[in-house]
Amino acid sequence: MKPNIIKEKSFNFAVEIVNLYKDLVNSKKEYVMSRQLLKSGTSIGANVREAEFAQSRADFINKMSIALKEANEANYWIELLYETKFLNDEEFQKFKSKSQEILRLLVSIVKTSKD
Repeated sequence: MKPNIIKEKSFNFAVEIVNLYKDLVNSKKEYVMSRQLLKSGTSIGANVREAEFAQSRADFINKMSIALKEANEANYWIELLYETKFLNDEEFQKFKSKSQEILRLLVSIVKTSKD
């Protein structure tokens, strides 16, 4: 069985988002934006997992499209946390790069699936 890249990357991203959330809450006392990031950042992988056992092609596209929307939202919260000085340059670059990669993969999957 070949590796499912989006499944692996979205899960690993979720783990890193959970750890970032814990750090933001514990050390920086930031609760609102970090919670939004936690929700969107972990939802990506959950929707990818749901798509694995989609009932139809349309269901698969729908789940992957939701994952794409969540990835875009996570990207927004990462940018906002950076601009409000809750993320330093290194953290921002790390999370921005990973979220952009996931976004690109999901765009490709959704477009290919619609063809």
